[in-house]
Formats: sequence, C-alpha cells, structure tokens
Amino acid sequence: MSDESDQHQQGTEPAPLSARRELARRCRAVTEARWFALTVFTVILANAALLGVETYTGLVADWRYWLRFAEHICLAVFTVEILLRLAAHADRPREFWKDPWNFFDLAVVLCAFLPVVRENTTVLRLLRLARVLRTARFLPQLRIVLVAVARSLPGTLSFLLVGALLLYVYAMVGWVFFGTSDPEHYGSVGRAVLTLFLLMTLDGIGDAVRAGLEVSRWSLLYYASYVLLASFVLVNVLIGVVLTSLEEARELERDEARPAPAGPEERRRLAERIATARRALDDLERDLEGDLDRDRRLARAPLAVAAEPTLPAPGGGP
Repeated sequence: MSDESDQHQQGTEPAPLSARRELARRCRAVTEARWFALTVFTVILANAALLGVETYTGLVADWRYWLRFAEHICLAVFTVEILLRLAAHADRPREFWKDPWNFFDLAVVLCAFLPVVRENTTVLRLLRLARVLRTARFLPQLRIVLVAVARSLPGTLSFLLVGALLLYVYAMVGWVFFGTSDPEHYGSVGRAVLTLFLLMTLDGIGDAVRAGLEVSRWSLLYYASYVLLASFVLVNVLIGVVLTSLEEARELERDEARPAPAGPEERRRLAERIATARRALDDLERDLEGDLDRDRRLARAPLAVAAEPTLPAPGGGP
C-alpha cells in the first residue's frame, strides 16, 4: 500500500498540509496578538502624519531624505503585515478573500509597487491617503459606521433622485415667479437650483422670504412648503435610511463575531467527547447505585438479627 494510504490509515496528515497548518497557526498567533494590532495602528497614524508634514514646503526641503526613508519604512511594515495575514490563511486561503478588508489592504499595498503608480506623485499620495482608512480594521465602531454608509448608498441614491426632482420643480416655479424681479438668484433654472440648494440649509432664508414678499404674498407659501419638504421631510428620510443601515451594520458585526459553525471533523470529535462523557456518567451512576444497595443491606442486617427468636438454653430451667 502506498505511503499516502498508510498515512490516512494511521490518522496522520500529508507533510505539506501539516506544514501549512503549522505555518498558519504560528502566523495567526502573531496577527491576532494585541501588540501586532497596536503596532500596525501606530504605523497607520504615522503614515497619516507624514502626509500632513509633506504639505509644508520648508520641512520637505530640509527633511526630504528622512521623509522618504520613513515612507519606505511604513511601506515595509504594511508589506510584512499583509504577508503575515496571507500566511495566517495558508491552510484555508478562501477565508482570506471572504473579508473585504483583507482585499482592500492587499490592493493598497500592491498598488504601491506598480511602476505606473510610483511614477505618478498625485496617485501615489492618494494611495497613501487611502491607508488611513485601514484604521477601521482596528476600530470596530468606525468599521460599523463605514459599513453603514456603504449599505445606505442604494437608499441614498433614491433620496438624491427625489431631492433632485424636488429642486427642479421648485426651481422652475421660482424662475416663473422671481426670474424677472430677482435675476441674480432666479434668472435661469441653474441659478434657481443653486439658490434653493443653499436655502436647504436655512442659511439666508430670511432674506429670501423678505425679497419674495416684495413680489407677492404667495411667495410665503412657496418658501414655507419648500423648507418643509426639503429641510425637514427629506433630511429626516435620509436620517432614517442611515439609521436603518447602521442597525444592519451592527447586526452584521454581531453575526461575524459569533463563532463559526463547526466543521465535520470538529463535530465528529465533539460527538466522541459527548459519548465518552455519557459513558463516564453511566459508570458513575452504576457505582453510586451499587454503593446505595450495599448501604441498604448493611442497614437491614442488624434489624434482621434483632428480629430472630431467642432459643432456650439446653437443659435449662423454665
């Protein structure tokens, strides 16, 4: 029989698979350590600080070499980090791609080595700025907020379409009523949309209402209905969409924090442990029952002796 069959019969694993599992176990112990997360988080903050320092021309001129050296150090740390995370999934590579943050981290690190990116200063700075978003991996609350924002995009798109339709309708009505008297703000539909968009924040609404009242008293109804719909109804709808997405993101985070279901091998081992525990309990129960029976027999023995009739001594008197 082949060596592989012998290994399976003896319950051992092939050497390459065993080596991958050992490598994954050791790397997982490193990546899941608290000091590792704190180190990477500190380097991310240092990278963000370097980006801010590079906005000062005088400092860049004096410390150009050291700033580039610090940037290379940050890139080296990020490269080692992503390699360790990849090695931590050596025994189950598919699990690495199930986490979108792993894909994002790998893309950010790999793009830094592309010749096209390294030659373009603007793209390289934007790529380095994207590293700041990696802090969400180590801050659960920030990660929940980012996931909520991403999940709220479909609802936000619907909100934007409704808002754009509302702005267009009110801009056309404003152009009809105030286009002649106030061409600076309502001279065209574009200017009217810009004016109403700024009024959505209620900044300058008092001046707009006073100017409208000089044209017609019906302008009060125009501005009141617009403020009610744009500044209150639509904004509350947007808040509701974001809050719903935030709750979904929290529920998703709780689901991910729950332990994964056991595999077939783990279930088999668990069943064997349960069966062994049941047999031990059965043996213990039988031992206890035997001890109780023995105690009962010992307790009845003196009573039986006391109940036996006393026979008269031979040759004795009455």
